[in-house]
Amino acid sequence: MSLQDLPYDEVKSRAIHLAEKRHDVGFFYDLFRHTPAMNAAQSEGGSLGDFTGSLIEMVSAAQEAFGSASVGDLEPLFRARFEQYLTEHGEG
Repeated sequence: MSLQDLPYDEVKSRAIHLAEKRHDVGFFYDLFRHTPAMNAAQSEGGSLGDFTGSLIEMVSAAQEAFGSASVGDLEPLFRARFEQYLTEHGEG
């Protein structure tokens, strides 16, 4: 079964789990960088450089923030990013 055949939440969970296993903070940083809330904060003079917390906190926040009910119209963008990440790391 290909990644395209899986439900969005399954692809998201696999990508987030892989990033957690790889301790890939950059992946989480990139995801949050593309959220409307972060874009609004940046336009107000906020900085992504202040993004702190443990990897466990980032994983938990990502699971919640990127659920299908949370992302709305941005689901295709995030799905493509999750699929790309899994493919790049031999999981797709």
